[in-house]
Amino acid sequence: MTVVVTGAGGALGPYVARRLDEAGHALVLVDRKPELLEGLPGEHVAVDLLDDAAVREFAATLDDVTGVVHLVGGWKGGKPLSEAPLEDWTLLHDLLVRTVQHVTRGFAPALKAAGERGRFVLVSSKVAQAPTSTNAAYAAAKAAAEAWTLAYADELKESRGTANILVVNAIVTPEMREASPDKPFRTFADARDMAEAIAWTLSPAAAQMNGKRLPLHG
Repeated sequence: MTVVVTGAGGALGPYVARRLDEAGHALVLVDRKPELLEGLPGEHVAVDLLDDAAVREFAATLDDVTGVVHLVGGWKGGKPLSEAPLEDWTLLHDLLVRTVQHVTRGFAPALKAAGERGRFVLVSSKVAQAPTSTNAAYAAAKAAAEAWTLAYADELKESRGTANILVVNAIVTPEMREASPDKPFRTFADARDMAEAIAWTLSPAAAQMNGKRLPLHG
């Protein structure tokens, strides 16, 4: 059983990769900067996730893919929507929406062929459901990615596959805690807890859960 982790070079990626490796999954880790994957288990691949044809070609080279975990992220914001440059939306649309579209389309044949083992997991933000003026573009992009994922869940249900969304406020890693020992990080989701939740979502125990938003935030 192979699980593909996209955006694996980010802060959360190493924790997810190590936890899924412990769970016995064969891993294919994807990042546009493969040097960020050094030392992590599995195969390391550089793929342009903004290229629909490249993603499809990449997906077609893999055998027995049963899961895809999409960790690609990014943020721009801080100004009221009436003042924020529309270029922020263009950037966030590509990072947070277009990559989801290409990955879900490219791996749809594999996940459908996997039947009830076929799983897709998206990591999202609670601002998708509670947008603020200074996060308008980010919230709108996250909301679009969530809607796309829920529609994907509807498509996968015929083959008994699933697509679910893990919702957080922000992510904290052990390294971040060590660097700021006096900061409480009360509303942050611990990267290790998120990795555990993702591993469970890919497990047989979660086979009946489809099209759900799973909150992991304060």
